[in-house]
This record gives sequence, structure tokens and C-alpha cells, in this order.
Amino acid sequence: MRPRKLASLLFGATLAATTTLAATATPASAAGPCGSSYSRVGVYSIGVEKYGYRTGILEVYYSSSTGKNCALTYGDGPYANTTSWKGVVISRGDGSGKDADADNYKYYAGPVYVSAPGQCIDVEGISPSWTSVKLNNVHCG
Repeated sequence: MRPRKLASLLFGATLAATTTLAATATPASAAGPCGSSYSRVGVYSIGVEKYGYRTGILEVYYSSSTGKNCALTYGDGPYANTTSWKGVVISRGDGSGKDADADNYKYYAGPVYVSAPGQCIDVEGISPSWTSVKLNNVHCG
């Protein structure tokens, strides 16, 4: 076999292997904190009114394939990426189906989930400074 043809075959095999590895790694890295089928539908600041800066962030996600809503609370400002108290609560707008999570976490509390087809949801995020944001009857669908 000629050296040039051998080099072309080796390059093609290397390229195919690299492409296959990259293609299999993409779906796992594309998944968000709630799962791969969820899209972020809301981001809300916590603590700004009380402190003048953000102490936390409440994020709300929705999956049309599962019909579920999901929420998380991150620390922000002095509480970003530090082990501190964080909490998140989600429920249907009528208060049923409540799911909550709160503890000392480094990155975020949650994810918590609720199925609310054709209904609105209530969601609350509690930051490490014990301030919160609570939204009632939002993200209706």
C-alpha cells in the first residue's frame, strides 16, 4: 500500500472515531439540571429588594414531553458556589402536588417537579440569606 493512501485511510479512521466520540458525548452534556427535555421558562432574582444585590436565583423549567414543571434555587453573590442553606418549593396553583427541597447545598436546591396540565403553578425560592421570592399562579398551561 502506498504511504499516501495509508495516511488517508488512517486519517479517515481517526476522524470517524473522533466524530463518533463527540456525537455520543453531546446529549449528556446538553441535559439541563431538570433533564434533557426541559426548557427554562423563568429566571427570578432573590434578595435584591432587601439587600440591593442578588442573594439567590430561582429558575423554572417546563417539559412539553413530560408535561411537568421543574424548579431550582441557586445561591448568588456571596452565596454562589458555597455550601449554604437553599430551598425551593413548587406546587399546582391550587396548592396540591407540592414538592420541596431545602438543605445545605453547594450549588442548588432541587430539582423539584410538579405535573400541572392545564393549570398554573406556584413556585418559591429561598436564598441563603433567608430571603425569598414567591410567585403564585404563574406559567399557566
